[in-house]
Amino acid sequence: MPPSQTIMDQFPFLLTTMLVLLAACGSSNGQSPHTNMRPNEMSQYDHSGNPHYSHTDTAKLSVPLSEWRKLLPQELYHIAFEKGTERAFTGKYWDFEGIGTYACAVCGNVLFQADSKFSSSCGWPSFFQTARKDAILYHEDRSFGMVRTETTCGRCGAHLGHVFDDGPKPTGLRYCINSVSLEFIGKR
Repeated sequence: MPPSQTIMDQFPFLLTTMLVLLAACGSSNGQSPHTNMRPNEMSQYDHSGNPHYSHTDTAKLSVPLSEWRKLLPQELYHIAFEKGTERAFTGKYWDFEGIGTYACAVCGNVLFQADSKFSSSCGWPSFFQTARKDAILYHEDRSFGMVRTETTCGRCGAHLGHVFDDGPKPTGLRYCINSVSLEFIGKR
């Protein structure tokens, strides 16, 4: 800003910029922009071209990475098969509350019931238990100089996130999952 201009001279520009940023970030009443959405509006991907997507088939899949790369959006492929992580507080489901289930966005395997989701303030969707025992597989993860437990889909092997032992009762677990890896299925 030139020395001859004061902050008051810049006020109209600053106010306009703030309003544009607020509109881009969602509702200005403090609620998440996702909270008032209907369940069918929460779908992230078009699964019509994915022959492996099913909410009822729990048989393990053996699909080459080259096929997944062709079928999946780049961001989903990166997180699911290159073990990426979305930035905290940016995912579609981190603060979403809806009645239904959460499935693997890659293959449709049902992973969590919505009533096991809780607010952990970590910036990613958090759950305290899985929908069924074999929904998720567990692997030791020693990346980034830490020892953690990675979670992957029990059907297709896609990376979901990690599980920690700082969750609420009754399990004491916190499944910290990338929103990109999830697909919300609203109860009808």
